[in-house]
Order: sequence, then structure tokens, then C-alpha cells
Amino acid sequence: MDTKLENKLREHPRSMASLMKSIATLLLLLLPFTASAQSACVILLHGLAKSDASMQKLDDAIADAGFATVNVNYPSTDYSIERLAGPTIAPALDRCKDYDEVNFVTHSMGGILVRQYLSRVPIDNLNHVVMLGPPNKGSEVVDKLGEFPGFHFMFGDAGLQLGTGDVSLPNRLGAANFDVGIIAGTRSINLILSQLIPDTDDGKVSVESTRLDGMHDHLQMPVTHVFMMKNDKVIAQVIYYLQHGQFDHSTVADDA
Repeated sequence: MDTKLENKLREHPRSMASLMKSIATLLLLLLPFTASAQSACVILLHGLAKSDASMQKLDDAIADAGFATVNVNYPSTDYSIERLAGPTIAPALDRCKDYDEVNFVTHSMGGILVRQYLSRVPIDNLNHVVMLGPPNKGSEVVDKLGEFPGFHFMFGDAGLQLGTGDVSLPNRLGAANFDVGIIAGTRSINLILSQLIPDTDDGKVSVESTRLDGMHDHLQMPVTHVFMMKNDKVIAQVIYYLQHGQFDHSTVADDA
């Protein structure tokens, strides 16, 4: 403490008491805000053949909104979804152990990892899950291209599990028994792949395939699968859902 200030406070004990009372009052006033900002942890999971860098813009925005974040990098093409889920999610949950609630924000296959994990392990303090472009019913792209030479080399065992047929893992996981909001893209920059997908799609996954029985909310936005997690309006919707448990349907326009 500054010597002059210390001498003044020693000379005026009432000033010291008043100062301490003011500090205590200020801390009490700030406490609710601090608690709310630090009570929620958000785990981010990227998609197949991506990395945590693909979620960095979203991570930064969620952190700026007052949430603690854990942006996970995992070897998505090296193992099956069953083998990836536990080693990917459990350590992230450990990093969130000091927070009152846990949330997930996922892109593409990241959402299937969460479904796989929750089908085996309950998370007592799970709050919201937001999925971006998840192949919850698989993708016809995998059905058509999975047997092509090089597909397994590029996308691994997990990639082959994302079809719509008999080996489709997403279709074996069942309905959601947790709070989940889903954003589906309706634009494509890959017209060749879009020809393989029935109805409206984002270039990798159809809008219909993103739907999940038991979901709480669903939102379609004019964005592509590859870039949706970096879109400012998508990011705003993600944060809105984390804060309110639903999407802001009133702000969805024809152009995101």
C-alpha cells in the first residue's frame, strides 16, 4: 500500500472502515454478474477431418459473451466414433468441473460424438447442446462415395459410419433425451455433392438429416456446411441459444 495513503488511513480509522465497507458493497454488487459469467462452460467440437482451428472464431465469440470455453482438437479420422467419444469428451468435462453447468457447441460429426457419449454416460449438469449441420440421420454422400478408393484413407472409420444405411451409427443412437437446438444450412458450394443429396442441403448434409427426434428447436439458415461455424449470424444464434435455450427466429432473414 502507498505510504501516504497508509498514513492517512491510520490517522482516520473511520476512513478505513468506510473504505472497507465500500469495497465490500462493490463486491456484493458485482458478485451476481461474476457468477453468471463464470458458472457456464462450453465445450466446442469440430467436425470430420477438421481441427479446433475451424471453431476458433466461434470459440472467441462465445468467450466474449462471458462463457468459459474448451475448444477440443481430436483425431477425427483416426478412429471410429465409439472410440473417439470418450477420450475426446471426458478430458474436456474435467476442464469444466468447476462450473455449474456444461454446454456443447458442435459442428457436423462433433454432434454425433456428443450423442454417442451421452448414450453411455449421463452428464448431470448438462444444460444446452447446439449442433451445426449434424448428420443426425447420416449423409447420402457417404452412401454414394464410401466405397470409392481413397474415401477411407481421407475420412477413416468414423467417416464410413456417417451414411444412412445399415452401418449408420447416427441412426442407431436414438432420440435426444437432452436439450438440443440444431441449425441446418440451406446453401451449397459443392454442386456435385448436392446432386447426391435429396431435397435442400448444405453441400454435405440435407436439412432433413439434421433433424433429431426429441430436439428442442430447429433453425434453417442460408449458409454452407463448410463455413457455417464462421458465419456471424450463425454465431449470434448459437450464443442466443446458450443464453435463452431457443433460437431467435425473429431475426432470421433470407440472407445470412
